[in-house]
Amino acid sequence: MNMTQTSTLKLAVVVLNWNGISDTALCLDALHKQTVPLTVIVVDNGSSDDSVQVLENRSDIILLKQPANLGFAGGVNVGIKYATENNFDAVALLNNDAVADKGWLTELVKTTETDEKIGIVTSLLLSEDGNLIDSTGEQYSKWGLPFPRSRGDKLANAPKSGLVFGATGGASLYKTALFKDIGLFDEGFFAYYEDVDISFRAQLAGWKVAYEPKAIAYHKQGATSKKIPGFTVYQTFKNLPLLFLKNVPHGLLFRTGVRFYFAYWLMLFNAIAKGSGIPAIKGLGKSFILGFKALSDRKDIQKNKRVTYKYIQSIMWDDLPPVQTGLRKLRKLFTGK
Repeated sequence: MNMTQTSTLKLAVVVLNWNGISDTALCLDALHKQTVPLTVIVVDNGSSDDSVQVLENRSDIILLKQPANLGFAGGVNVGIKYATENNFDAVALLNNDAVADKGWLTELVKTTETDEKIGIVTSLLLSEDGNLIDSTGEQYSKWGLPFPRSRGDKLANAPKSGLVFGATGGASLYKTALFKDIGLFDEGFFAYYEDVDISFRAQLAGWKVAYEPKAIAYHKQGATSKKIPGFTVYQTFKNLPLLFLKNVPHGLLFRTGVRFYFAYWLMLFNAIAKGSGIPAIKGLGKSFILGFKALSDRKDIQKNKRVTYKYIQSIMWDDLPPVQTGLRKLRKLFTGK
């Protein structure tokens, strides 16, 4: 490991692998070149290919083998639990289909040290070729719809460092103190929006989320989700209501709720019209089942919040997400805006 800088923090990076050893190998090779001391924890999520055999031959990682696919949330929680139980100060998550610059972790750590209230730092996550931005964090709209910040923008337009609403689970650093305070990722989400959920819970508990453009990683977007037809649609319609029900504070509940459910049902009808009705309706049904637990979780989350609803309102995106062009056109018909 090339360690040209030192850090007083005990750092871990958790990489989740599921039948993706070729991508994972590239990810691990890049982590081997990081400029701060770190421990790499690979969680194999019940792979059926030769992933485990290949990973067992690597001496530069800690391998935690799981008997089944626990999803993103469940899988990374395995690594996070290991890190917290072994007294690590911070845990970075990096998608197995992402490759980090050698100074990636150094820059994330530097940002956490600027303010003790910063519990999460997210990266400048670029497309695989580095020409476009994949994410500079996560936004949560006043319509109750989350979306990746800056996605599709050119690198030249990357925003400067600063506080953001949320962090992408694909390339971010989390203080273990934050997990001890608010809990781990919600495994009911399985995959998609679990990173927005934990960021929302962090904000409600008084933590801050920062974005650092000097922490750069390159992402092969959708390398895992594309393996399962209908997966993204199902998870989207399952998880969006859970995110809303758990986290939106009481003072914003009615206004955001009216907008959210209007948008949600329009999105559902659109999915049906485009031939994705089966996974969309299945996701809707599952959200009803998981909604009871979400409401139970909501009681604790809202009871223990340390900020006002006006603060949350101030950090939410003030418009529809940029990709919601259909909803924007429909809104214009009624409001002229």
